[in-house]
Formats: sequence, structure tokens, C-alpha cells
Amino acid sequence: MSNLILIRHGQSVWNAANRFTGWTDVELSEVGVSEAEEAGRSLSSHRIDVVHTSDLIRAQKTAEIIMSLNESSEGYSTKFDWRLNERNYGSLQGLNKAETAEKFGAEQVHIWRRSFDVAPPDGESLEMTAERTIPYFEEEILPDLQAGKGVLVSAHGNSLRSIVMHIEGISPEDIVSLEIKTGSPMFYEFEDGEISSCLLYKSPSTRARTSSRRQSSA
Repeated sequence: MSNLILIRHGQSVWNAANRFTGWTDVELSEVGVSEAEEAGRSLSSHRIDVVHTSDLIRAQKTAEIIMSLNESSEGYSTKFDWRLNERNYGSLQGLNKAETAEKFGAEQVHIWRRSFDVAPPDGESLEMTAERTIPYFEEEILPDLQAGKGVLVSAHGNSLRSIVMHIEGISPEDIVSLEIKTGSPMFYEFEDGEISSCLLYKSPSTRARTSSRRQSSA
């Protein structure tokens, strides 16, 4: 059996400022550093052999902090890949979310943020994000699990949302309502070719996610 831990980076300075971040490379806030430290302490007894993270510093720093507090891992490797980057918010990046809602209307901004297949101007939809994250999961993360390795994926709200959709078999209609908190680990088990549903994270929906299992692709 091997373990898969997914975590969204700790709060960034633009999360704190309520700005669309996307691919903009911003640092963790003080709160974000504390969230990463808390996650690191909670995961300190879990063996992690491989860390997968994005090209963005907030995810990389979160992983670095977590691993600095890990007491059960030695000689782990880290893989960096842009395919784990946050959804690209295009022309919205850097804009304040509340001010953008005032300018374009709350309903339009909600569509840009929470629809599956509608992209913001010059940006990516969640569907487009999944077109890069799911192949990465199948090509890079799954083989590590099949090899019996403990895996930590430190990434972003939408890149993780698309991966969760894939491994849990959640529909595109339902996945858009899944909230993934900053700095909150999601823990899965991989055994006999199957990935268990999340054990540490509770969804706001009524789905029972602690008992179902999904057959992974080889």
C-alpha cells in the first residue's frame, strides 16, 4: 500500500488581498507559512518519497516547509512541472475579485470562476486545466504510487480540483462546487490498483467520500 497526499498551497499574499492569482508567481503570506507549518506537523509521521509540485513559488514553498518538518522521510525527490500550475485566469490575474464583480457583474464573475467549460478572457477553464493535470497524474504520479512510494502533491485549488475529479470519478457538474482550503491535506490510499476516497478531507457536499473506491487506470 502507498499513500497519496494532496495539498493546496498555504494562503498567498494575493489570496489575502482577494486578487485573482492564476499563474502570477506570488509568495506565501504569514498566514500561509503558518498553514504550511501546521500541515507539516500533521504529516510528520507519514513517509514521503516523492514530492510533485508546480512551477509556482507558493506551492513549492508549501512543500518545502512540510518536508522540513517531516520526521519519516529521507532522500525524497522533488519533481517540478508547470502542468500542476493553477488555472490561468488570463486578463483577470491581479484584479481584485470584489471590484471585478462590480465591473462585470457577480453572475459573470461566478461563471468565470466556477463553471467547468467557460474560460475567463485569455485564460483557462477548469476543463482546459484538467487536460494538462490528468495526463500528468497518469504519467508521473500514478507510476510512483504503483511503485509503492509515498507521494505528496503540493499544488493549487483548480489543478487539485481537476485531479480529485479524476481519481474520485466526480462529474464536471459537481466538481465545480468542491472547495479546497489552503494548507489542508487530503489523504488517499493506493492498494491493489485502487485509490481510496479522501480520508482526511470532508467535502461540503452530501457525498460520502470516505468509503468509496475507484479503480485506477494502469
